[in-house]
Amino acid sequence: MARVIRAFIATSRDGFIAGPGDDLSWLPDGHAGEEYGYDAFMAGVGAILMGRRTHDVVAGFGVDWPYGDTPVLVATHRRLDTDEPSVRAVSGTPAELVADACATAGDRAVYVDGGLLIQQVLGAGLLDEMIVTVIPVDLGEGVPLLAGGAQWGLLALVESRTFPSGVEQRWYRRPV
Repeated sequence: MARVIRAFIATSRDGFIAGPGDDLSWLPDGHAGEEYGYDAFMAGVGAILMGRRTHDVVAGFGVDWPYGDTPVLVATHRRLDTDEPSVRAVSGTPAELVADACATAGDRAVYVDGGLLIQQVLGAGLLDEMIVTVIPVDLGEGVPLLAGGAQWGLLALVESRTFPSGVEQRWYRRPV
């Protein structure tokens, strides 16, 4: 399998990945009987390149670390205190971060997670695929998936499907 740089993220219908204060209560709880493909996606992941804010939100859930022993590289310039042996801090340009994550992932995919980091990797032309799960709710404010100069045009919509609940999933790929 060729190594690929991918994102898998949920957004509200109006484009936010979190509500004010990083609120995620609007996301489906995973028990609605619909499978959105996250487990299959994660099965091909060799390393996660995660933004610092995303790491801090996930670490604050008060549950077991959800990524198990999958290596997680947290893009940050600040000290990172963690008890998770699979987590380490990294810094650099988007190209340097992706290169580090690729070296860690071996021949498996790199999962890029976090709004700002996705924007930076996409803007640098390094994101190969993005799966966006659109939840049918409008938040009105919060953390946008893409803001400012983010370049959606670097990816092409290749597939879309709608689930009975109204959730829509869109697959984007960088044109070859």
